[in-house]
Amino acid sequence: MESLLSAVIVLLLVSFSCFTSSEALTRNKGNITVKWDLMSWTPDGYVAVVTAYNYQKQRSIPSPGWKMSWRWTRKEVIWSMVGAQTTKQGDCSMFNENMPHSCTNKPTVVDLPPKTPFNQQIANCCKGGVLKPGLESAFQISVGNAGDSVKTVRMPVNFMFTAPKQQYICGPTKKVTPTRFITADKRRMTRALMTWKITCDFHKAT
Repeated sequence: MESLLSAVIVLLLVSFSCFTSSEALTRNKGNITVKWDLMSWTPDGYVAVVTAYNYQKQRSIPSPGWKMSWRWTRKEVIWSMVGAQTTKQGDCSMFNENMPHSCTNKPTVVDLPPKTPFNQQIANCCKGGVLKPGLESAFQISVGNAGDSVKTVRMPVNFMFTAPKQQYICGPTKKVTPTRFITADKRRMTRALMTWKITCDFHKAT
């Protein structure tokens, strides 16, 4: 009888442990979703708003914040950015006058701090890379040496999202239904020219 009681207690403990682990995984279900909304065409490329959504229920991206990187498939350059910056400019020696913000084939982007001047901000930017559950972080990017129509533009590939002590695995860049936007007065709806989406799933703590 005593051995039977001990076995029942062990079984209950194991079941509780499994339930707790399963519950913890359920609470943290979700991902980081990045949407790349092309808003307008330029003579040699486009202007886009890039937004990272934290759909994780209880996992924040802490200071010093997130980093995003990708690989261009052509010889794209970043002419300018608002609300974020690349960590390296790269080799822009082929440009004599207007100097791009970044010429590297694999740019890494970081958020700007909260005290960034207002004229260098867009909505939902400049949080020092901190991204709490249910919130979003955004920046604007002007890309050159890129396609200037829906038929000639190319999506960036090999996307990576990193955070302090957190490892994520990002899926491929996918073309999705263009994002719709409602104006501040809620009287007009607009839409992106194109929208690309990247889903990054939490892999493990580091």
